Amino acid sequence: MERQNVTLSLPKETLRKAKILAAERQTSLSALLTETLEEIVAKSDMYEIAHQRQLVLMEKGFDFGLGESTSWTRDELHER
Repeated sequence: MERQNVTLSLPKETLRKAKILAAERQTSLSALLTETLEEIVAKSDMYEIAHQRQLVLMEKGFDFGLGESTSWTRDELHER
């Protein structure tokens, strides 16, 4: 996979804590950030796939097995 360098501007305290976290995990700051960003992107991709799947289901509708045999109308069901 082709890589590209980026420049980030972070609060000093956040950067300090991120470096400590990377060291505790025995990895580099770059690897830690890459892993985190890849997780965020993967979750976003999974959400979009699920969202599209639900839109298709909603468009299609659901078969409740009633067919055309209903003897009541919506208005009758909601009559007060």
